Amino acid sequence: MSDKEQKTPYTTSPLPPEDDGRGILAYLRANFLTGIVVLAPLVITLWLLKTLIISVDEFVLRFIPPYLHTNHLLDWYFNIQLPFEVRGMGVIIGFIFIISVGVFARNFLGKQLVAMGENLLNRIPGIRSIYVSIKQVLETVTTSSSKSFREVVLVEYPRKGIWALGFVSGETEGEVQSLEDDRLINVFLPTTPNPTSGFLLFVPKKDLRVLHMTVEQGIKLVISAGIVTPSLSEGKAALKQAKLAKKAEAQAEKDAE
Repeated sequence: MSDKEQKTPYTTSPLPPEDDGRGILAYLRANFLTGIVVLAPLVITLWLLKTLIISVDEFVLRFIPPYLHTNHLLDWYFNIQLPFEVRGMGVIIGFIFIISVGVFARNFLGKQLVAMGENLLNRIPGIRSIYVSIKQVLETVTTSSSKSFREVVLVEYPRKGIWALGFVSGETEGEVQSLEDDRLINVFLPTTPNPTSGFLLFVPKKDLRVLHMTVEQGIKLVISAGIVTPSLSEGKAALKQAKLAKKAEAQAEKDAE
């Protein structure tokens, strides 16, 4: 080795731009945003759950004597005095009450009383339209045997060549169907990012393209403006699970009857 090579000093390369102060700030910013993405859904969910529990508690406990509240029972039976109010008793009582009403409404006497109450409400002009509309929506959403809002489809809207995502709400009937020879389908076309508003379209069945995804996955797709898009395998797996759950629920209802 020559003297020139031995005397060659060891030099270090300058720091790349990403390793200076701006790189540290970018690193902190990226991790901060990641933390928000991870924590925000959990925090918001817990906050909504807490708000719901407190609201239900405050409403239900109005009809419950104070000596039956959780804090009073803990003090009376276990001599435990807590500096804060224990929540959840109203939710439990409300849950038991709703189940009791459901059990009562499914027997013969309950069905007769419910029918009498509905006939009374249907005779009140202002309340009739509100009650009937809310009941129809709830029955459509909660009835397991209903096919409404159980399929996600693509429909060409607002013109040919442009596709929009919609939800099948049933087969068209009445005068609207009588005006067309083709079988029409009711399709609800939601808006983004608020899927509770939208348009009702009557689309020929042959013009619809059924997607392999559940309604929940379709709603996520609408709310996220296309950012959260399930893959074909994920959609098929979710549909299979939903079909099995629906079958088990139908069997449970049949056994209960």
